[in-house]
Amino acid sequence: MSDVLEFAGVTVVRGQSALLDDITWEVEEGQRWVVLGPNGAGKTTLLQLAAARMHPTRGVAGVLGEVLGAVDVFELRPRIGLSSAALAERIPGDEVVHNVVVTASYGVVGRWRESYDRLDHERAAQLLAALGADHLADRLFGTLSEGERKRVQIARALMTDPELMLLDEPAAGLDLGGREDLVRRLGDLAADVEAPALVLVTHHVEEIPPAFTDVLLLRDGRVIAQGPIEITLTEENLSQTFGLPLALERHGERWSARARAVSGTSQASAAS
Repeated sequence: MSDVLEFAGVTVVRGQSALLDDITWEVEEGQRWVVLGPNGAGKTTLLQLAAARMHPTRGVAGVLGEVLGAVDVFELRPRIGLSSAALAERIPGDEVVHNVVVTASYGVVGRWRESYDRLDHERAAQLLAALGADHLADRLFGTLSEGERKRVQIARALMTDPELMLLDEPAAGLDLGGREDLVRRLGDLAADVEAPALVLVTHHVEEIPPAFTDVLLLRDGRVIAQGPIEITLTEENLSQTFGLPLALERHGERWSARARAVSGTSQASAAS
């Protein structure tokens, strides 16, 4: 396997429910994918597979040229950068921000007795600066706002120079200003040819950063559509994904969506 991700007929079953159902999907080097869908669509489960933190019930899941179930995931995971709410909850609130980032070198959360060299500290500082968080380096993680925490988490995820970067709802919980700042910075990252392959999960088309190349639309664990964002992100596909008629608009390199207005005739018919 040479692709960054190569899923073939992947199904994940828990109890009587299929969280993912027959997913076939490939991510190649240089691609920037957004995974879009409503709550319960299977987006986070898909990301857990991509992060080598879950195995499929059926099918083949290839990650960075290895097959899950036939590789030591503890050797595979350091090659993957992950930013998620679950990981953020494990970071001690009294940890200094610089240490939150630099400890990714050892794959741990919370500084203990491990030692880091000058290059590790310099890289951590550079990543914080690139994400507009260098002024937070000496702050405690628990004192940060939600937007500040998201930027620190992304810096941490990039610390090991990963081959694959996974972002699970990075703009969730942010106010408008925080969201727009983060989306802009993620767009800058996506435009960097040296950046790893990127997969970003979201519920909202407004959170798709510029320079993302492809989209995977999920509903009830199944693929509705996938492919280049220019031709795949359509009103028809988006409406099917979210289960209601949606109007989709493009604004330069950004997108917005809203429910289609119900006509007066339709309203009258519905009321009768």
